[in-house]
Amino acid sequence: LDESTIGFADFAGNRQYVSVGNLAANDRVSLFFMDYPNRKRLKILGRARLVGGDEGDVMAKLTHPGYRARIERGLLITIAAFDWNCPQHITPRFADGDGAREQT
Repeated sequence: LDESTIGFADFAGNRQYVSVGNLAANDRVSLFFMDYPNRKRLKILGRARLVGGDEGDVMAKLTHPGYRARIERGLLITIAAFDWNCPQHITPRFADGDGAREQT
């Protein structure tokens, strides 16, 4: 959303509010983004907060045009730190159809 904030929509679904409940006690979050074929891992540390329909401008940025599920809330994460981890122990994995392409 900006240089220090990421966000995503939380769609109506299975009514499991474990993450939302955890945020009530502790807003610290860690996210790991894996790129198995290229053996890269991005770790993001930050603080999360929930947003709702009363913050329409933010919620509009989290929508996915053409996706029909109802958004219950949004989750914004203010990034405090990030780190690209060493690839030494990341096993390359490929999606079906990718084959065993050569790694660089």
